[in-house]
Amino acid sequence: MPALPQTVFLFDVDNTLLDNDAIRADLASHLAAEFGQLPADRYWAILEDLRIELGYVDYLGALQRYRLDALNDPQLLLMSAFLIDYPFADRLYPGALEALAHARKWGPTVILSDGDVVFQPRKVQRSGLWHVVEGRVLIYIHKELMLDDLQRCHPAAHYVMVDDKLRILTAMKKVLGERLTTVFVRQGHYAFEADVVNALPPADLTIDAIADITRLDLGALHAAAST
Repeated sequence: MPALPQTVFLFDVDNTLLDNDAIRADLASHLAAEFGQLPADRYWAILEDLRIELGYVDYLGALQRYRLDALNDPQLLLMSAFLIDYPFADRLYPGALEALAHARKWGPTVILSDGDVVFQPRKVQRSGLWHVVEGRVLIYIHKELMLDDLQRCHPAAHYVMVDDKLRILTAMKKVLGERLTTVFVRQGHYAFEADVVNALPPADLTIDAIADITRLDLGALHAAAST
């Protein structure tokens, strides 16, 4: 049997490796320009309702629900094309690929993301991330609740989780304890929600950008888990 990896590196996607806030801004501009502000506002309201209902952002699901209000609008087909064909590779953060390559020197890199079963995999594929992590991609609804499945799929003595959501890192740390090093990357709007961040314990390590991963060494990552 193959030896158990000493360390597996887990990377979130949205606002960790990929600038999802910029993607959302592009979509907002597209919707307002092509469909008008009122239809665009209706779409965003549906999207937020779905996020609360499902626990993740479902862009295509919101489009399906919006369709109920506009069954005969042929522009809906163009809206879906914008989402599916978006050039996600252009929105990778500077240093994202270098961060993955740096971590890969010490152990397998795994994409660990929340999202739907169609659009989120498409995003990971078209950004090139699927290829970079050699197909090691896990997409859940609430990944912090799926740690048993994570460990079954990618067993390891130690894990490093890199994420822009301190809430997720805190929940995972409660389960895995010193077997997990949490790395909070301060990118995207979630990372600057002061009421959330200030209410939670700090991550084991905090970095300003994903490129900062390349400045960390394995010993420091392991040591941080028990401090």
